[in-house]
Amino acid sequence: MSEHILHAAQIPSPSDLGLVQDGPVQNGGLQMPPYQSTNPPFTPMADQPAQRPSTQEGPQVPDPIDSPYAGSLKISVVSSIGMIPVENATVVISFTGDPDSVLERLTTDSSGQTGIVSLPAPPLEWSLDPDSENQPYSEYNISVTAEGYEPVLVSGSEILADELSLQNIQMNPLQFTEEDEKDVVIPAHTLFGDYPPKIPEEEIKPLAESGEIVLSRVVIPEYIIVHDGVPSDTTAQNYWVRYKDYIKNVASCEIYSTWPETAIYANILVIMSFTLNRVYTEWYRNQGYDFTITSSTAYDQKWVYGRNIFENIDYLVDSIFANYLSRPGVRQPIFTSYCDGKRVTCSGLSQWGSMYLGEEGYSAIEIIRYYYGNDMYINTAEVVSGVPSSWPGYNLTQGSTGEKVRQLQTQLNRIARNYPAIPTVVADGIYGPATADAVRIFQGIFGLPQTGVVDYATWYEVSDIYVGVSRISEPG
Repeated sequence: MSEHILHAAQIPSPSDLGLVQDGPVQNGGLQMPPYQSTNPPFTPMADQPAQRPSTQEGPQVPDPIDSPYAGSLKISVVSSIGMIPVENATVVISFTGDPDSVLERLTTDSSGQTGIVSLPAPPLEWSLDPDSENQPYSEYNISVTAEGYEPVLVSGSEILADELSLQNIQMNPLQFTEEDEKDVVIPAHTLFGDYPPKIPEEEIKPLAESGEIVLSRVVIPEYIIVHDGVPSDTTAQNYWVRYKDYIKNVASCEIYSTWPETAIYANILVIMSFTLNRVYTEWYRNQGYDFTITSSTAYDQKWVYGRNIFENIDYLVDSIFANYLSRPGVRQPIFTSYCDGKRVTCSGLSQWGSMYLGEEGYSAIEIIRYYYGNDMYINTAEVVSGVPSSWPGYNLTQGSTGEKVRQLQTQLNRIARNYPAIPTVVADGIYGPATADAVRIFQGIFGLPQTGVVDYATWYEVSDIYVGVSRISEPG
């Protein structure tokens, strides 16, 4: 695997991303960048819900046809080899409780994407009330077929009221598979289903033992290797997942995207710090395992292969992915334990409590300090792996010139070979109207605000997609 490193001097500080400085070394006081919408220990044997709540009995979900509430869904389909968009794929959407009744039949465009469709959803307030016993999201089956590819069925894709859900689907070319159909089953959300509680751990891991493998600096890894089960389950599969995609997936599993933005930000920061502690301390490799983290809520945090994510979570992770939480004098990212705060209590952040504090007007750093103390700070990782070219430290816009513009244009032109809706431009190092238009179309395809300006989130999304389309296949 090729290795590209971005050093700390090339990474924007939290203040560059709209975060308020709070002290000479570390940072705190989180402010959101603009967003536009288009307890006791035990040994568990498994990490699945004891029983998936029924979607057909009682008042848990609205009638799929008559609900006055709605969310929206956009589907993106790519080949599992080479990140090639699958054009003219047929996408059929049905209610999970009534899979034979077709609600929508769609066709993907040259970018492998469908238009945005509106689908019935439960009332918004159900996802804001920890005492509600009603399922706050509706569930849909998504069937995808395309010539030359193995069919895919996603069961249980979640729709929340007033939220845009992004369902990304990978299809295996038939020449590389012998399966008849690939099935993805999304289990109940962690705030609704019944999952094992987290086994308590110390927030700072001892690192003084001789011979222990520990990184010398905080690194944003290119990939997280997720073991899809408890650590001792040798039958569970390992998945290579891009770091930002992993964080987006976990956040969509662990909290509701309907919550206040400050609460979502606080939870994302906690999830990232938790993850980076596992990376920094080589926690599982030091125990003889070959993965970074598990999908078990008893040991780590929930991750579900193939699940949908939500547009606002997608954007917020892109905006702050290099950040984590730290304490003065402690080099490692803090292992930030958290729990739902309703069925399970813990010494860390309460997810439902953070939602309440967000509604009360608390900022993200205030929410974090409410649970972890006033000496918790937002820090920036020293290194980002897998990045072919670092962000220049300022936005690129019309009138910008230089090598960074040329690099951007070169990367966009390579991406356009896979995504022909993006116009190619002359790689002359001059950010003119044609480059701005190409950026704007790129942003529309990949779920970013269509400003035509290359900000921090756009730069790294271009970098990620460029790396993805330049590789023949993913590791694994």
